[in-house]
Amino acid sequence: MKFELTAEQQEFRHVVHEFVAKEVKPLARHTDETGEFNWTAVRKMGPMGLLGLEVPEEYGGAGVDPISAAIAIEELGWGCASTALAVSAHNGLALGPVVAYGSEAQKQAWLPRLATGEGKLASLSLTEPGAGSDLQGGVRTTAVKEGDSWIIDGSKMWMTNASISDLLVVLVRTDPAGGSRSLSHILVPANTSGIDIGPAEKKMGLAGSPTHAVTFTEVRVPLDNVLGAEGRGLHQTLATLDSGRVSIGALAVGIAQAAYEAAVKYAHERSTFGKPIAHHQAVQWMLADAATEIQAARLMVYWAAWHKAQGKPYTKEAAMAKLFATEVSERVCRNAIQVHGGYGYSREFEVERMYRDTRLMTIGEGTSEIQRLVIARHILGL
Repeated sequence: MKFELTAEQQEFRHVVHEFVAKEVKPLARHTDETGEFNWTAVRKMGPMGLLGLEVPEEYGGAGVDPISAAIAIEELGWGCASTALAVSAHNGLALGPVVAYGSEAQKQAWLPRLATGEGKLASLSLTEPGAGSDLQGGVRTTAVKEGDSWIIDGSKMWMTNASISDLLVVLVRTDPAGGSRSLSHILVPANTSGIDIGPAEKKMGLAGSPTHAVTFTEVRVPLDNVLGAEGRGLHQTLATLDSGRVSIGALAVGIAQAAYEAAVKYAHERSTFGKPIAHHQAVQWMLADAATEIQAARLMVYWAAWHKAQGKPYTKEAAMAKLFATEVSERVCRNAIQVHGGYGYSREFEVERMYRDTRLMTIGEGTSEIQRLVIARHILGL
């Protein structure tokens, strides 16, 4: 298969790159050190379509193709992984299922304001203390019908964007009998009574992407707030995660690209034994490996996005792209620190932050181990 970006996709990359270079990347250190979400830049993303990448234009979104969406997240990751993760989760994990499964009334109620930046962001709530990789058996948050309402009770954790969202897409158990059709998605406005959002988690990296534990205590929402078909929450989640894995792969490529560029720059500036370290073979090999693996990872991400754009099944392709890109990013960031030597371990240089930020990428939205299981089951027909 011959692959080449269209002129429109190339122009889109240029526009997003210029925006990120001006509005996002210069604030990455501040975002990391303070934990402040970069609302200044994000507010400007709405008119550009970056807050509604794959939302149809009729609902205020940009309606771009999946490859262009991946390009946008890659460029954001190049500038600031914290900001990129929040925007990625908003677009793919939260708005994605509303676009795919929402009723016309739900789309009209939420997409225009969330895609254009008139409101805050949106978030998807899956993980619980006992439910990470095992969603089918581990979800304990329940939604019970009472009159014309759902009553939601339970606890979620690692909820990206919870404190900066207007809308929470919550995975709940609607059938206590269990089984693959026991879970559903319910749309919950973030200002609904009974929601308690805990303090932002103190994480190794990605400090500017707020993550929270959230408790639901007799949270009441209308029955019409169920997203898609009741009992299809698990199936909808798995499909949503396929798309999210492409996005996380793109984000990881962006981080790796930034770390690689920093290492190349430093290799020309730093001298040892009478010459720039760029002339030492050990450094050259690390940079050559980085350039090669980043290019391969980028193409794998675009390959998975292309399958999505063609309407083809892409669960295996998304898992492969996410697995490879995130592990490449960790190697590249590790070696970028190695190129910097002792300075790379200091927060004075950005590669230290990039290494901390990229560490989540092999964990979130399905660990590398889960990706290998997904891939193996597809190639073995299990």
